[in-house]
This record gives sequence, structure tokens and C-alpha cells, in this order.
Amino acid sequence: MTGTAHAVEDFIAAVEGQTVPSLVERNATEFGERPAITGAPGADGTTVTLTWAELRQRSAEFSEGLVALGLEPGDRLLTMMSTRPEHWITDYGAQYARAIPCTVYATLSTDQIGFVASHSAAPVIVLEGREEIERWQPVLADLPELRHVIVVEEADSAVGPEAAHGKQFLPFSAVLAIGRERLEAHHGVFEQRWRQIKPEEPVGMMYTSGTTGDPKGVVLSHYNVLYEAAATDHVAPIEDFPETVAYLPLAHIAERELSLYGSVLKVAHVHLCPDPRQVIGALGRVRPCSLFGVPRVWEKIAAGVQGLLKTAEPAQREAFERAHALTLEAVDLQLAGKQIPEDLAEAVAQADRTVLAPARALLGLDKTTRATSGAAPVSVATLRFLNGLGVPLMEVWGMSETSGAATVCTPEANRIATVGKALPGVEVKLGEDGEVFVRGPILLSGYLRPDGTVASPLDADGWLATGDVGTLDADGFLTITDRKKELIITSGGKNIAPTLIESHLTTHPAVGFAAAIGDRRPYVTALIVLDPEVFPADATHSPEARAAVQQAVTNANAKLSRAEQVKKYTILAGPWTPETGEVTPKLSLRRRVIAERYAQVINDMYAGLEAEGDQA
Repeated sequence: MTGTAHAVEDFIAAVEGQTVPSLVERNATEFGERPAITGAPGADGTTVTLTWAELRQRSAEFSEGLVALGLEPGDRLLTMMSTRPEHWITDYGAQYARAIPCTVYATLSTDQIGFVASHSAAPVIVLEGREEIERWQPVLADLPELRHVIVVEEADSAVGPEAAHGKQFLPFSAVLAIGRERLEAHHGVFEQRWRQIKPEEPVGMMYTSGTTGDPKGVVLSHYNVLYEAAATDHVAPIEDFPETVAYLPLAHIAERELSLYGSVLKVAHVHLCPDPRQVIGALGRVRPCSLFGVPRVWEKIAAGVQGLLKTAEPAQREAFERAHALTLEAVDLQLAGKQIPEDLAEAVAQADRTVLAPARALLGLDKTTRATSGAAPVSVATLRFLNGLGVPLMEVWGMSETSGAATVCTPEANRIATVGKALPGVEVKLGEDGEVFVRGPILLSGYLRPDGTVASPLDADGWLATGDVGTLDADGFLTITDRKKELIITSGGKNIAPTLIESHLTTHPAVGFAAAIGDRRPYVTALIVLDPEVFPADATHSPEARAAVQQAVTNANAKLSRAEQVKKYTILAGPWTPETGEVTPKLSLRRRVIAERYAQVINDMYAGLEAEGDQA
């Protein structure tokens, strides 16, 4: 077991009794003129920045507008919107109203939208514009609890009665105007409402895939997310008033924790990057002091530097390689707990000043003192390359249910290829089968039930079974080795239930078995075995069989989100039986056997996909 309560008192005072709205109020009062969020550059290159005072004011106005629409404490509010200032205003506004904001992925299929909308029973949703409206319209008639649809792009909010299915469509600006009038007339009521919020109340909710494919609504409290932010800053501190970049969807726990909650605690200036593919360019503008990335982001940064080296002059390349090797030598000594000799330290400092620091400045990482990777394992090669560049990349591990990171590597406690040690006040232990259990103040309040209540998944002693399998070394460093739950995490950090994909594929009579592949990969692919009662094994390459399988994939993809869709597949001769080893006697897939037996086939499906993967 790892994790202790020591040092908790050093940072707990920062969040004791606080809520996200109370800290927004503090920031608006004490640091009101400081920048809070800056939108993405427009077509002319200009940006719009809201100070903390302005962000608080607009969030308060939007909150009062929501209350005027009938949103009550405990109600859920769903948002489908890109990374833009209105997203922050919506989320904070819902919190001020004591409602439960929830961002849903913009890539959800219509069926999935219907599920989360029905399950949440949200009376209000906030959509960005025409594209989002068109995706929601097929399910509007089946949502009796939904009353109001707020649309950010004002020109798209004019929806006719027939298309509205009885729902009131309102432009975002109109809700702000309604709230502004209420706030001016009844400011005391607004103050009284948000001051009643208790730290243990819900701050938000995220829908996350389960092993069955049905999303689960993970409800977190104000105390959960603020403790997470304070504990992380305690073990890996960054400066106050930091510059950061928000580029992941706010449906992702990492971005919510860093940019909605942690930013309030640190009075951060968050620069918004709606398109994750443009994050590397944004780094050069912002030069953030901290950056979280899924493995794909760090791999692209490393590949970009390595690509430049190939075209550099021989002398420049040799100077970089020499500086990189010296830095890695020092890093290895530090990781081993050994003293770095004075002459090596001087050589590293000189190499950093003349070679590595200019390279980091070109990347926009010259001020980055906290660089973390999570959501999926990052390769040791990428970790070592970036550490040798002077970017202190370290792995963390957690999930929505743990408010983000539960274990972290830090500059003082780092071990490459592990996900670090438990945060202060957090405990980690292993079950008899190696499953990782977590206990502590970062654990979720529970999962939302269809009746609006919240059910805790913790056992009688407060432990959460994570479904991940790992090992703990003598010093308390955790290594994740497998996943007990059948969940794919792509290299882009998307959580995907393979059973959902497979169930859609096998509804076609031509498909006997299907195995979705994609863990640590940029895309989902599939191995497909023909049903022997429809096609004999020697029909694998026949036009009829290939056409039938293509139709099965097309049908399945129509029901899946973009991240879940099968990009490439291979038809196998089969059969898969308990005797051949790919399935159990109950005909469940033996995923490890399949992965090992068809490793070359799987690798071949991803050959040449790297360039396309950048567009995922």
C-alpha cells in the first residue's frame, strides 16, 4: 500500500471550505484585472481576452438567465461546444446556479446523444451552432424533460416549431441579457444562492465508457476537484498566475481539472485552442509553464524535433546529440538517486544554454516546468528523448473517477516507465489479482442514476476498484501492466468500449466474431472472422464476403462516435473456437491470445496510418 497523510496539512488550507464559485469570486475581487481566458486567434489574428472580473460577471449573468429558465439546484445541464469562452461561462454559470454541468463529446453518435440526454434528464442544453443542432434534432422529440436549447451562434438559434419539437430555442446572448436584468434587480438573491454551495456538493459530471459500452455519469464534488488541484500543485508546483493552453475537449477529465478547476485555484491565464491539431503552434504563442498531453501529443513533438535534426547541418546535429547525451546522463544519475558530478553539471548547464534551451524556445516549451503525460502509456523512447531535450516529461495515472491523476511522477520522485506515487492523502493498494484500488478525497461522489440520485461505487472501507492491473515496487511507484476491464484507450486518450463496437459488427449475419483493436493506437481497427454458416473459410477473399463485411462495418460505424469507428479491418479465415484458443467456452474473446497471435496482422493494419492519425 502506498500513500500517506503526511504533508496534507501543508496545502489543504488552500481548499478547505472552498468551492469553485467561491474561488472565482476571490479571483474577481483580488485579481480582477488579471487575464482569465483568451480565445483562439480569429481570421485576422486578433484574440479576445476576458479578465477574471469579466469572466465572473458574465458567468453570474448566465447563471441568473439559467435560473430564469427554471434550472434548479441538482438539475443537469448538458453542453456540446468547442473550446471557446462561452464554454467557461456556461460551466461556471451552471455551478453558480447549483446545477450540475456536463460537457459531452462532440463526436457522439445520435444514439449516444439520445442515451446521455435521456439518462441525465437535463432540462437545459447548450449547443454551439447549426452542426450540433442537426445532430440533436433526431432525439429532441424523445426527451420530455428537456425544455430549453441555448445556442451560442446566434444566427443558428432561429429554429422553426416543427424542427424544435416543442423545445424553446434561445440565443446565448438572450440568456445573458435575461440574467443581467435579474442580477441588477436581485443581486442579493444571487449572492445568497452561490454562498449556500457546500464543498461536498456536485461541481460537474462526465460521461465515461464502461465495459458494456453504456456511458456512466461520473459525479465529482467541489472538494474532489480542488483537492486534486492543490495536491498536484503541492508535489509538482508551478508559479502563481500561470500561462496555460486548453486544447483537449472539456468532456475529458484532464482538461476539466486543469482548465476549469485548477486554473481557478492558481489564478491562471488559460489560452484556448479549439483544434487539438493546432496545439503545437499554440505553444509557441503561449509558452506555458505546464502542459498535459496524451501520448500522441508528446510523440508528435518528439518526432518534429527529430525530423528537423535530419535536415540540420552536420555540426548542428552533432552539437544537439552531444548536449542531449550529456543531459540524459545527468537525468539517469538523478533517477538513480545519485549525485551529479560537478563537472558534468557544468557541462550540462553549458550545453543547455547554447543548444537545448534555444530548441525548447522554438517549441514554446522553454518555460515549461511541469510536463505530464497520461490517459494512455507513453513510450520510454519518447520519455527519454524529451527528458534529454530538457523537457521534464513524467507520467501520471488516474481516471474520471479519481478527479484526474491519482498517482504522479515528480521531479523529486520520478521513475521512467512507472506512473509515479500516490498523491498526498491518497492511498493505493493491489488486490489479489493485481487490480489497483484507490482511496482518498479525490474519489467521485458516485455515478448518476436515471432517477437523479447518485450511487457510490466505493466498498465499505472507501476503496474504489479501478479495473486496472499493476505492480507496486518497494518505494511505492506504481506500474500499470494491464486492464482488467475491457476498455481501449487510444494514443489520443479516448476511452472506448470494444464490446460495443464488436456487438454492432456481429449483428451482421456474415460476421461470426469481431475483435476491436486500438489500445495505445491512433485509430480503432478490427479483426473479423466470417460466420461459417454464411461463408466457408475459403471465402475470405471472395467479392461477396468482402462486400458483406464492408456493409457490416458501414452499418456499425453509423452507430458509433467518430473515435469508435473502425478505420481499417482484416478478414481472417478462422474459425475461432475454444479449441483454437481465441475464445473461451462461453465464446468470450481471449484478447491477449488474439493480440499475440495476430500481432503482425494488427501491425500491418496500422502501417501507413501515422500521417492519417494526425487528423484523428
